[in-house]
Amino acid sequence: MARYTGPKVKLSRRVGVPIADLPKHTSKRQLIPAGMHGYRGRRLRDYGVRLNEKQKLRFHYNLLERQMRRYMAEAKRSKGNSGEMLLQLLERRLENVVRRMGVVRSIWAARQVVVHGHVRVNGKKVDRPSFCVKVGDTVSFKEKIKPVLRDAMESIVGHNVPGWVEFTPAEMSAKIVALPTSDQVPFDVNTNLIVEFYR
Repeated sequence: MARYTGPKVKLSRRVGVPIADLPKHTSKRQLIPAGMHGYRGRRLRDYGVRLNEKQKLRFHYNLLERQMRRYMAEAKRSKGNSGEMLLQLLERRLENVVRRMGVVRSIWAARQVVVHGHVRVNGKKVDRPSFCVKVGDTVSFKEKIKPVLRDAMESIVGHNVPGWVEFTPAEMSAKIVALPTSDQVPFDVNTNLIVEFYR
């Protein structure tokens, strides 16, 4: 499957917000558009504002456009607010759950851990990053990867595990205790603009 393998900081610069909690992405110098003149004060039109918001969400969850459209279609079919349902579906992706546990620094590292077969869901190996976890599921890791993840955890200072994930650092496992809500998403996103973009 095709996926973006280019420079990640370029994505942050394109949407104007850090898409990963890494020093590279969070430094203000990196968010200034490239080139001698930098930001020239161009004002986005309505389409551009909605596109930018959608791209921000896509980059945060490391999705292709086709995947994003599929999630949007599923969110529209669900009962309730389409924007809320979209965020809920994206938060429940397995690679995102691994990232929210705080055992890796970025969504790309989480994807690699999942694809390499180090993650267990309810004791069974799952190597699909798009796997959707349910309430009551337990996410754990193979024994041989745990020391690597513990080292990574120590380097991530001040990570907050969201309330819908019950993480046990001693066992390196997590239980999904509730469905995620939009206020538990750790970045600002206007889902109404995204829903309008896909109309």
